[in-house]
Amino acid sequence: MTRLPIGRLLKYWADKDGTAAAITHEGQTVSRADFDAQTNRLARAYEALGVRQGDLVTIGLPNSIEFYATAFAVWKLGATPQPISAKLPPVERQAIVEVAEPTLIVGATPGSHGDIICLEAGFQPDPTLSDAPLPEKVSKHWKAPTSGGSTGRPKIIISGEEGSFPPEIAPLGMETDRVQLVPGPLYHNAPFSFSARALMCGNHIIVMTRFDAEETLRLLAEYHVDWVMMVPTMMQRIWRLPENVRNAYDLSALRMVLHLAAPCPAWLKEEWINWLGPERIHELYAGTEAQSVTWITGSEWLDHRGSVGRPMKGGQMKILGEDGHELPPGQIGEVFMRPDAGVGTTYHYRGATAKATQDGWESLGDMGYMDEDGFLYLADRQTDMILSGGANIYPAEVEAAIDAFPGVRSSAVIGLPDDDMGNLAHGIVDAPDGIELSALQAHLAENLSRYKIPRSFEFVSAPVRDDAGKVRRSQLRTERLKAKA
Repeated sequence: MTRLPIGRLLKYWADKDGTAAAITHEGQTVSRADFDAQTNRLARAYEALGVRQGDLVTIGLPNSIEFYATAFAVWKLGATPQPISAKLPPVERQAIVEVAEPTLIVGATPGSHGDIICLEAGFQPDPTLSDAPLPEKVSKHWKAPTSGGSTGRPKIIISGEEGSFPPEIAPLGMETDRVQLVPGPLYHNAPFSFSARALMCGNHIIVMTRFDAEETLRLLAEYHVDWVMMVPTMMQRIWRLPENVRNAYDLSALRMVLHLAAPCPAWLKEEWINWLGPERIHELYAGTEAQSVTWITGSEWLDHRGSVGRPMKGGQMKILGEDGHELPPGQIGEVFMRPDAGVGTTYHYRGATAKATQDGWESLGDMGYMDEDGFLYLADRQTDMILSGGANIYPAEVEAAIDAFPGVRSSAVIGLPDDDMGNLAHGIVDAPDGIELSALQAHLAENLSRYKIPRSFEFVSAPVRDDAGKVRRSQLRTERLKAKA
């Protein structure tokens, strides 16, 4: 089917049924026709502020109808939305802005980023601006999510796909003209990308301000939700609800639960398969870079317990040993990926460089192995990144903030296992003369997002780094796990 510019897709579905719901948030619903008209007016306001085709626009808004309106207004100008957390401390947001170099920031105090125009949340365009359709423009890059690098510095992952899609072909097991629940934060790539694509396919989006286990079940039942994406932490919190609460809601309309972003404990996945049936539980593994993507159904998982699936059409994967040679099935090595269309076709970085082989195979730092049937199984990450509740925490960034506090000589941040979050950040602080924990925590709150601040601390009087400034986080983690055991 013919691809249409993203801005045109709203009108495509509004022309079919303009009164149908487009987005619902906290009981407020906007129709397809009204949402299309609102984003036309908003796009003209952004255009008057200097946004042009090819620009990046940083969006620092909480989950809301306004978030989607901002993104679609940006697409209608042929520009690219670049989502960030609305709760970022100014220091972190400025670091991202310096890399992204956006034309406009939505969700920031005017004047907070030098000469870059900033609009606060709740901005309303001039009501005299036209809400008629704009000239059709296509964004060269349809999204530009933000990620931290292994050094703790931010990077922008700019999609290689342009801003046009076929309205009647839904991705990732979705269908057209259905209902999708969005329990995850929209500044993360998957909730943003998947829900935006669902809107483009005529779906009614139910977006939550923040995840709550029972509220998720209530919304799934009330709106007869067809498709939902979760991370394992959400699945675990729902499973921990009392059985009578969990089973009090009618989920018969729920056709697909897709989970991703972090390893799912085998016992938890099996419980969900037993609860809802294997045909409804699916898993995806990929990076935002999307060089290659794996998929596994619940039925396949029962035959390949612990796997994250086989590569889907469009990309390849292989396992390489330390010597760079491909390993046979069953042997753990580093996972490398490559898109069928060629290197650089799915993304490019701004603010980082990829780890790649000479012939274009790229690694995200994951370790794993393939079985004889080509199913991928993930092992420990090669990098020091901590996955906590589906969010990435980069130790180098947190350590830099800790080390900046007076009295700290050195520090190391490691992940320790947690039944709920998968891992929790633990700070080991070398402060020979002693420091006040509450003062350190207050300092970190000014410089880091809340989820990055270690949940626990220990204070030592010996350096945690050697003379070359190196730290063996894996050794520190192993020592603490042994001590706990």
